[in-house]
Amino acid sequence: MDLQVNDKVFLVAGASRGLGYSIAQVLAQEGAKLSIASSDADAIAGAARELQAESPAAQVQAMACDVREGASITAWVEAALRQFGRIDGLVVNAGGPPPGNFDDFDDAAWQAAFELTLLSAVRLVRAALPALRDSRGAVLMMTSSSVKEPIDYLLLSNVMRSGVSSLAKSLSRSLAGDGIRVNNLVPGIIETDRIKALAQAQATASNIEVDEQRALMQGQIPMGRFGEPLEFGRAGAFLLSPAASYITGATLVVDGGTMKTVF
Repeated sequence: MDLQVNDKVFLVAGASRGLGYSIAQVLAQEGAKLSIASSDADAIAGAARELQAESPAAQVQAMACDVREGASITAWVEAALRQFGRIDGLVVNAGGPPPGNFDDFDDAAWQAAFELTLLSAVRLVRAALPALRDSRGAVLMMTSSSVKEPIDYLLLSNVMRSGVSSLAKSLSRSLAGDGIRVNNLVPGIIETDRIKALAQAQATASNIEVDEQRALMQGQIPMGRFGEPLEFGRAGAFLLSPAASYITGATLVVDGGTMKTVF
């Protein structure tokens, strides 16, 4: 399938590694122009070099951006417009808040989670919206399975990411008249460095070998394996692309059939 993204411009937050990088990787392979961002300047510059090595024809701008700061987001969007002149799509992506239960968090922890996970999404969309209106572009919110099935010990994430999902659904309706599509993308267990570290930590806590822990985790997945980053990246690139022109307000789950929820 031709995703029809050749020469279109996409901003991808949190793209220095992992799932954000995987979406940028597929878009670059399909001929898109990219502005990728991360809070780590060295890491995002390295990611840009890797993308261009894999896709020599790709045009990739790398920017340091702290999504907790409105001024940093504005600077990123303005830099992308200066270099490329347009924005056709935006990937909203930020790290999750710390784990814990209700009694573990004071007002400061709730405020920090709000600014990292929910307010960052508001600010990213707000900054890119004029350009997205011009291009009739797309927004992709990267979120968590907690928006469908709350995860024990991840209270802050459960609450804030549900807010992001509601924001996406509301925007999908209010911006449809502008030709802007807004969707959510939910990862299952994808073979990233974060999942490898999680498996190692759980194995250590349970006093078992990491291969045994991985087997336990894979046993919960109907397809019997972890997802590959590119499998997630292809789903994200599709939702951003004109090939998904009649899909908005949707939440696509890429988890090998793990979730039991009907909707």
